[in-house]
Amino acid sequence: DALLTHGFVVDGNGHKMSKSKGNVIAPQKVMDTSGADILRLWVASTDYSGELSISEEILKRVVESYRRIRNTLRFLLANLMDFNPQTDSIEIADCLEIDRYMLAFTSTIQEDLVLCYQRYEFHQVVHKLHNYCSEDLGGFYLDILKDRLYTCGVNSKARRSAQTALAMITRQLVTLMAPVLSFTAEEVWATLNPGRDVTEASVFFELYNQPLPEVADEAALLARWAKLREVRAAATKAIEAVRESGGVGSSLQAEIIVEAPADLAAELARLGDDLKFVFITSQATVKQGDVLSVSVAPSAATKCERCWHYRSDVGTDATHSGLCARCISNLYGAGETRAFA
Repeated sequence: DALLTHGFVVDGNGHKMSKSKGNVIAPQKVMDTSGADILRLWVASTDYSGELSISEEILKRVVESYRRIRNTLRFLLANLMDFNPQTDSIEIADCLEIDRYMLAFTSTIQEDLVLCYQRYEFHQVVHKLHNYCSEDLGGFYLDILKDRLYTCGVNSKARRSAQTALAMITRQLVTLMAPVLSFTAEEVWATLNPGRDVTEASVFFELYNQPLPEVADEAALLARWAKLREVRAAATKAIEAVRESGGVGSSLQAEIIVEAPADLAAELARLGDDLKFVFITSQATVKQGDVLSVSVAPSAATKCERCWHYRSDVGTDATHSGLCARCISNLYGAGETRAFA
Protein backbone atom coordinates (compact mmCIF):
# COMPACT_ATOMS: atom_id res chain seq x y z
CA ASP A 1 0.00 0.00 0.00
CA ALA A 2 2.97 2.33 0.48
CA LEU A 3 6.52 2.66 -0.77
CA LEU A 4 9.32 4.33 1.18
CA THR A 5 12.54 5.31 -0.59
CA HIS A 6 15.75 6.54 1.03
CA GLY A 7 19.08 8.10 0.08
CA PHE A 8 22.42 6.38 -0.31
CA VAL A 9 24.39 5.23 2.73
CA VAL A 10 27.69 7.12 2.92
CA ASP A 11 30.54 7.37 5.43
CA GLY A 12 30.93 10.11 8.04
CA ASN A 13 32.55 12.42 5.48
CA GLY A 14 29.79 11.95 2.94
CA HIS A 15 31.87 9.69 0.69
CA LYS A 16 30.47 6.70 -1.12
CA MET A 17 31.39 3.45 0.60
CA SER A 18 34.01 1.43 -1.18
CA LYS A 19 36.08 -1.62 -0.26
CA SER A 20 39.12 -0.06 -1.93
CA LYS A 21 38.79 3.01 0.30
CA GLY A 22 38.28 0.82 3.35
CA ASN A 23 35.36 2.92 4.58
CA VAL A 24 32.70 0.20 4.52
CA ILE A 25 30.88 -0.55 7.78
CA ALA A 26 29.33 -4.01 7.59
CA PRO A 27 25.90 -4.36 9.26
CA GLN A 28 26.85 -7.78 10.62
CA LYS A 29 29.90 -6.31 12.33
CA VAL A 30 27.74 -3.66 14.02
CA MET A 31 25.32 -6.35 15.23
CA ASP A 32 28.14 -8.58 16.45
CA THR A 33 29.77 -5.70 18.33
CA SER A 34 26.85 -3.71 19.67
CA GLY A 35 23.70 -5.71 19.00
CA ALA A 36 20.96 -5.53 16.40
CA ASP A 37 19.05 -2.80 18.28
CA ILE A 38 21.96 -0.37 17.80
CA LEU A 39 21.77 -0.91 14.04
CA ARG A 40 17.99 -0.52 14.12
CA LEU A 41 18.32 2.65 16.20
CA TRP A 42 20.83 4.12 13.74
CA VAL A 43 18.50 3.39 10.82
CA ALA A 44 15.50 4.91 12.60
CA SER A 45 17.37 7.96 13.89
CA THR A 46 18.71 8.94 10.45
CA ASP A 47 16.70 11.26 8.22
CA TYR A 48 16.40 9.02 5.15
CA SER A 49 15.16 11.85 2.87
CA GLY A 50 18.84 12.61 2.18
CA GLU A 51 22.04 10.57 2.34
CA LEU A 52 22.40 8.31 5.38
CA SER A 53 25.76 8.86 7.09
CA ILE A 54 27.38 6.13 9.17
CA SER A 55 30.76 5.95 10.88
CA GLU A 56 32.27 4.64 14.09
CA GLU A 57 31.79 8.07 15.66
CA ILE A 58 28.14 8.23 14.61
CA LEU A 59 27.56 4.73 15.98
CA LYS A 60 29.15 5.77 19.30
CA ARG A 61 26.56 8.54 19.59
CA VAL A 62 23.80 6.04 18.79
CA VAL A 63 25.11 3.72 21.52
CA GLU A 64 25.09 6.61 23.99
CA SER A 65 21.51 7.46 23.07
CA TYR A 66 20.53 3.80 23.48
CA ARG A 67 22.15 3.65 26.92
CA ARG A 68 20.09 6.61 28.13
CA ILE A 69 16.89 4.89 27.05
CA ARG A 70 17.99 1.53 28.48
CA ASN A 71 19.02 3.10 31.82
CA THR A 72 15.58 4.68 32.08
CA LEU A 73 14.00 1.28 31.50
CA ARG A 74 16.27 -0.31 34.13
CA PHE A 75 15.16 2.28 36.70
CA LEU A 76 11.50 1.70 35.86
CA LEU A 77 11.80 -2.08 36.12
CA ALA A 78 13.83 -1.92 39.34
CA ASN A 79 11.12 0.13 41.04
CA LEU A 80 8.32 -2.16 39.85
CA MET A 81 9.82 -5.44 41.08
CA ASP A 82 7.61 -5.55 44.20
CA PHE A 83 4.52 -4.18 42.43
CA ASN A 84 1.61 -6.32 41.27
CA PRO A 85 -0.74 -4.24 39.08
CA GLN A 86 -3.71 -6.46 39.96
CA THR A 87 -3.38 -6.07 43.73
CA ASP A 88 -1.22 -2.99 44.37
CA SER A 89 -2.62 -0.42 41.92
CA ILE A 90 -4.67 2.48 43.21
CA GLU A 91 -7.31 4.48 41.34
CA ILE A 92 -5.88 7.22 39.13
CA ALA A 93 -8.13 9.77 40.82
CA ASP A 94 -6.43 8.89 44.13
CA CYS A 95 -2.88 9.21 42.78
CA LEU A 96 -0.70 12.15 43.75
CA GLU A 97 -0.95 15.14 41.45
CA ILE A 98 2.49 14.79 39.84
CA ASP A 99 1.68 11.15 39.00
CA ARG A 100 -1.57 12.16 37.32
CA TYR A 101 0.26 14.93 35.48
CA MET A 102 2.88 12.51 34.17
CA LEU A 103 0.21 10.13 32.91
CA ALA A 104 -1.47 13.02 31.09
CA PHE A 105 1.88 14.20 29.72
CA THR A 106 2.74 10.69 28.52
CA SER A 107 -0.56 10.60 26.65
CA THR A 108 0.49 13.70 24.69
CA ILE A 109 3.86 12.08 23.92
CA GLN A 110 2.09 8.96 22.68
CA GLU A 111 -0.12 11.01 20.37
CA ASP A 112 2.97 12.72 18.91
CA LEU A 113 4.79 9.43 18.39
CA VAL A 114 1.84 7.69 16.76
CA LEU A 115 1.55 10.58 14.28
CA CYS A 116 5.29 10.35 13.55
CA TYR A 117 4.99 6.61 12.90
CA GLN A 118 2.03 7.17 10.57
CA ARG A 119 4.06 9.74 8.62
CA TYR A 120 7.12 7.44 8.51
CA GLU A 121 9.09 10.11 10.39
CA PHE A 122 11.17 7.57 12.27
CA HIS A 123 13.97 10.01 13.13
CA GLN A 124 11.37 12.13 14.94
CA VAL A 125 10.19 9.04 16.82
CA VAL A 126 13.72 8.39 18.08
CA HIS A 127 14.30 12.07 18.92
CA LYS A 128 11.07 12.33 20.92
CA LEU A 129 11.61 8.98 22.65
CA HIS A 130 15.14 9.98 23.67
CA ASN A 131 14.03 13.38 25.00
CA TYR A 132 11.14 11.81 26.88
CA CYS A 133 13.43 9.29 28.59
CA SER A 134 16.33 11.63 29.35
CA GLU A 135 14.54 14.91 30.10
CA ASP A 136 10.88 14.32 30.98
CA LEU A 137 11.43 11.09 32.90
CA GLY A 138 15.09 11.02 33.98
CA GLY A 139 15.66 14.74 34.38
CA PHE A 140 12.32 15.56 35.94
CA TYR A 141 9.77 12.97 37.04
CA LEU A 142 11.97 10.07 38.13
CA ASP A 143 14.41 12.47 39.78
CA ILE A 144 11.60 13.82 41.98
CA LEU A 145 10.12 10.37 42.50
CA LYS A 146 13.23 8.82 44.06
CA ASP A 147 12.52 10.24 47.51
CA ARG A 148 9.00 8.83 47.56
CA LEU A 149 10.02 5.45 46.17
CA TYR A 150 12.97 5.03 48.53
CA THR A 151 11.83 6.67 51.80
CA CYS A 152 8.04 6.26 52.07
CA GLY A 153 6.48 3.11 53.52
CA VAL A 154 6.65 0.07 51.22
CA ASN A 155 2.86 -0.23 50.94
CA SER A 156 2.05 3.43 51.54
CA LYS A 157 -0.35 5.28 49.28
CA ALA A 158 2.47 7.66 48.31
CA ARG A 159 4.69 4.86 47.04
CA ARG A 160 1.89 2.80 45.45
CA SER A 161 0.68 5.93 43.64
CA ALA A 162 4.13 6.32 42.10
CA GLN A 163 4.29 2.65 41.13
CA THR A 164 0.79 2.74 39.63
CA ALA A 165 1.88 5.55 37.32
CA LEU A 166 5.25 3.92 36.58
CA ALA A 167 3.62 0.61 35.61
CA MET A 168 1.33 2.34 33.09
CA ILE A 169 4.12 4.54 31.75
CA THR A 170 6.49 1.58 31.35
CA ARG A 171 3.97 -0.50 29.37
CA GLN A 172 3.21 2.49 27.17
CA LEU A 173 6.87 3.31 26.62
CA VAL A 174 7.76 -0.28 25.70
CA THR A 175 4.97 -0.62 23.13
CA LEU A 176 5.92 2.74 21.57
CA MET A 177 9.60 1.82 21.23
CA ALA A 178 9.00 -1.77 20.08
CA PRO A 179 8.98 -1.01 16.31
CA VAL A 180 12.49 0.45 16.64
CA LEU A 181 14.14 -1.22 19.66
CA SER A 182 12.47 -4.56 19.13
CA PHE A 183 14.81 -6.82 21.10
CA THR A 184 15.07 -4.46 24.06
CA ALA A 185 11.30 -4.03 24.13
CA GLU A 186 10.76 -7.80 24.17
CA GLU A 187 13.33 -8.17 26.95
CA VAL A 188 11.55 -5.54 29.06
CA TRP A 189 8.16 -7.09 28.31
CA ALA A 190 9.34 -10.48 29.57
CA THR A 191 10.52 -8.85 32.81
CA LEU A 192 7.24 -6.97 33.23
CA ASN A 193 5.18 -10.11 32.69
CA PRO A 194 7.15 -13.01 34.23
CA GLY A 195 4.15 -15.36 34.38
CA ARG A 196 2.71 -14.16 31.11
CA ASP A 197 -0.09 -16.10 29.46
CA VAL A 198 -0.71 -16.37 25.73
CA THR A 199 -2.38 -12.93 25.61
CA GLU A 200 0.82 -11.28 26.88
CA ALA A 201 3.32 -13.61 25.25
CA SER A 202 4.99 -10.79 23.32
CA VAL A 203 5.03 -7.02 23.21
CA PHE A 204 4.20 -7.36 19.51
CA PHE A 205 0.72 -8.58 20.40
CA GLU A 206 0.08 -5.15 21.97
CA LEU A 207 -1.26 -2.03 20.28
CA TYR A 208 1.19 0.85 20.37
CA ASN A 209 -1.62 3.37 19.95
CA GLN A 210 -3.74 2.05 22.84
CA PRO A 211 -4.55 5.15 24.95
CA LEU A 212 -3.68 5.46 28.61
CA PRO A 213 -6.58 5.73 31.09
CA GLU A 214 -8.11 9.19 31.08
CA VAL A 215 -6.96 11.69 33.70
CA ALA A 216 -9.48 14.20 35.04
CA ASP A 217 -8.72 17.89 34.33
CA GLU A 218 -5.91 16.88 31.98
CA ALA A 219 -5.57 20.29 30.32
CA ALA A 220 -5.39 22.12 33.66
CA LEU A 221 -2.80 19.66 34.99
CA LEU A 222 -0.61 20.04 31.91
CA ALA A 223 -0.73 23.84 32.07
CA ARG A 224 -0.12 23.95 35.84
CA TRP A 225 2.89 21.63 35.80
CA ALA A 226 4.37 23.28 32.72
CA LYS A 227 4.69 26.43 34.87
CA LEU A 228 6.10 24.43 37.79
CA ARG A 229 8.70 22.85 35.54
CA GLU A 230 9.82 26.31 34.36
CA VAL A 231 10.25 27.43 37.97
CA ARG A 232 12.07 24.19 38.79
CA ALA A 233 14.49 24.80 35.91
CA ALA A 234 15.22 28.28 37.28
CA ALA A 235 15.71 26.87 40.79
CA THR A 236 18.02 24.12 39.53
CA LYS A 237 20.13 26.70 37.70
CA ALA A 238 20.39 28.87 40.84
CA ILE A 239 21.32 25.89 43.04
CA GLU A 240 23.93 24.70 40.54
CA ALA A 241 25.59 28.12 40.55
CA VAL A 242 25.87 28.02 44.36
CA ARG A 243 27.08 24.41 44.26
CA GLU A 244 29.84 25.25 41.77
CA SER A 245 31.07 28.04 44.07
CA GLY A 246 31.18 25.57 46.97
CA GLY A 247 28.21 27.00 48.85
CA VAL A 248 26.35 23.67 48.96
CA GLY A 249 27.36 20.10 48.28
CA SER A 250 24.07 18.96 46.80
CA SER A 251 20.60 20.34 46.17
CA LEU A 252 19.34 18.68 49.36
CA GLN A 253 21.73 20.80 51.39
CA ALA A 254 20.07 23.89 49.98
CA GLU A 255 17.19 25.94 51.32
CA ILE A 256 15.60 28.15 48.69
CA ILE A 257 13.29 31.16 48.61
CA VAL A 258 11.29 31.59 45.42
CA GLU A 259 9.89 35.03 44.65
CA ALA A 260 7.24 35.13 41.94
CA PRO A 261 4.34 37.26 40.70
CA ALA A 262 1.07 36.78 42.60
CA ASP A 263 -0.53 34.15 40.33
CA LEU A 264 2.59 32.02 40.11
CA ALA A 265 3.36 32.44 43.81
CA ALA A 266 -0.13 31.18 44.66
CA GLU A 267 0.39 28.18 42.36
CA LEU A 268 3.65 27.32 44.09
CA ALA A 269 2.30 27.90 47.60
CA ARG A 270 -0.58 25.54 46.83
CA LEU A 271 1.86 22.61 47.01
CA GLY A 272 2.72 23.45 50.63
CA ASP A 273 5.46 21.27 52.14
CA ASP A 274 5.52 19.09 49.00
CA LEU A 275 7.14 21.94 47.05
CA LYS A 276 10.59 21.07 48.41
CA PHE A 277 10.30 17.61 46.87
CA VAL A 278 9.72 19.16 43.42
CA PHE A 279 12.91 21.22 43.80
CA ILE A 280 14.76 18.37 45.61
CA THR A 281 15.77 20.73 48.40
CA SER A 282 15.43 20.45 52.16
CA GLN A 283 13.27 23.54 52.36
CA ALA A 284 11.40 25.75 49.88
CA THR A 285 9.67 29.03 50.75
CA VAL A 286 7.49 31.11 48.45
CA LYS A 287 7.21 34.89 48.49
CA GLN A 288 5.34 37.29 46.26
CA GLY A 289 7.51 39.54 44.10
CA ASP A 290 7.55 41.41 40.81
CA VAL A 291 9.56 38.86 38.85
CA LEU A 292 10.63 35.25 39.25
CA SER A 293 13.85 34.91 41.25
CA VAL A 294 15.41 32.17 43.36
CA SER A 295 17.78 32.69 46.30
CA VAL A 296 19.78 29.78 47.70
CA ALA A 297 21.35 29.29 51.12
CA PRO A 298 23.00 26.26 52.76
CA SER A 299 20.93 24.59 55.45
CA ALA A 300 22.08 24.91 59.06
CA ALA A 301 20.14 21.77 60.02
CA THR A 302 21.48 18.23 60.43
CA LYS A 303 21.47 15.70 57.60
CA CYS A 304 19.25 12.65 58.07
CA GLU A 305 21.23 9.44 57.55
CA ARG A 306 18.35 7.79 55.71
CA CYS A 307 16.64 10.34 53.45
CA TRP A 308 19.59 12.80 53.28
CA HIS A 309 17.30 15.77 53.92
CA TYR A 310 18.63 18.46 56.25
CA ARG A 311 16.05 18.81 59.03
CA SER A 312 15.86 20.35 62.48
CA ASP A 313 14.15 17.24 63.90
CA VAL A 314 17.06 14.86 63.22
CA GLY A 315 17.96 13.10 66.48
CA THR A 316 14.79 14.02 68.36
CA ASP A 317 14.14 10.29 68.86
CA ALA A 318 16.84 8.89 71.15
CA THR A 319 16.33 5.37 69.79
CA HIS A 320 17.15 6.51 66.26
CA SER A 321 19.50 9.43 66.73
CA GLY A 322 20.53 9.67 63.08
CA LEU A 323 17.00 9.80 61.64
CA CYS A 324 14.55 12.64 61.11
CA ALA A 325 10.95 12.54 62.32
CA ARG A 326 9.72 11.96 58.77
CA CYS A 327 11.77 8.80 58.34
CA ILE A 328 10.79 7.49 61.78
CA SER A 329 7.13 7.97 60.86
CA ASN A 330 7.62 6.24 57.51
CA LEU A 331 9.47 3.33 59.11
CA TYR A 332 7.66 2.82 62.38
CA GLY A 333 4.57 5.03 62.40
CA ALA A 334 1.63 6.02 60.24
CA GLY A 335 3.85 7.52 57.56
CA GLU A 336 3.89 10.99 56.06
CA THR A 337 1.03 12.38 53.98
CA ARG A 338 1.88 13.48 50.46
CA ALA A 339 -0.65 15.04 48.10
CA PHE A 340 1.27 16.62 45.23
CA ALA A 341 4.79 15.18 44.88
